[in-house]
Amino acid sequence: FSCSPGSLVTGGFAQEIPMQTPMSITKSKGTVRLQCNFKDVSEAFDTTIIHWYQQKANKSPQRILYFSNGKVVDDGFQAHRYMVEKVSHQKLCVLTINDIIPDDTATYYCAYWRTSLKFLMSSQQPRARPSLSLSQPAHSEILQKNQENQTTYVCLIEKFYPEVIRVTWTDEAHNEVTDNVVQGDPWKATEEGEYSISTWLTVSAANKDKNYHCKYEHESKKHSLQTQGTYYMLKISFYVLLQISLFLCNKIIEIMLSITVPESICASWCNNS
Repeated sequence: FSCSPGSLVTGGFAQEIPMQTPMSITKSKGTVRLQCNFKDVSEAFDTTIIHWYQQKANKSPQRILYFSNGKVVDDGFQAHRYMVEKVSHQKLCVLTINDIIPDDTATYYCAYWRTSLKFLMSSQQPRARPSLSLSQPAHSEILQKNQENQTTYVCLIEKFYPEVIRVTWTDEAHNEVTDNVVQGDPWKATEEGEYSISTWLTVSAANKDKNYHCKYEHESKKHSLQTQGTYYMLKISFYVLLQISLFLCNKIIEIMLSITVPESICASWCNNS
């Protein structure tokens, strides 16, 4: 069972989207708690009616329940499996799903109506996948391509599950970089169902010596990769060339030692000596 955050906004007010945590939850049975935080929402929390929706793959969202003074569960959902509570002093709404099953695989949204009838949503994506357990990325690296007037960095993160992951770029001052960033979607990288993802950052030639960080947050771990300036890349290039030279020298020596000298030449050399 895996759970991930995301967001969907209808009608604007992006600064007041409810935020959900944690990044994801992976388990095959038991109970799952989905938290929706309204700390940045200006509406009066105690009087806000909160809705929870479920959206399965390739289907439209369905409301599970709404919570005002109490829980009201919609038809088609088993009321005893869903619990919801408001924690007023934290401006937090928590949905609990009991006895999870594979059919619970879906994206879940918490939502509320503003007085201006603008509908805001924040999503979490619980999934039931008993056959595949949580796995952290097996490999991650930053690839670099230098061009005349720009440098492109590719951050590659491979073989993780679930596919829920947040990847960002930051500069030397740890500020998030969003300009000239291309974020790909996770793709299934192995037959076992593990995923990989890549993201690109392009910087101008004037910034080629600056360091940037590719940071990812996954349920299994958080990690940061750092790009390197020109001096470091020259050191790496020299090291690689040195290793190639040593390899070639060893190969040449092996070839020379494997050459068989004809017996006639050997006999002539021995007689002359």
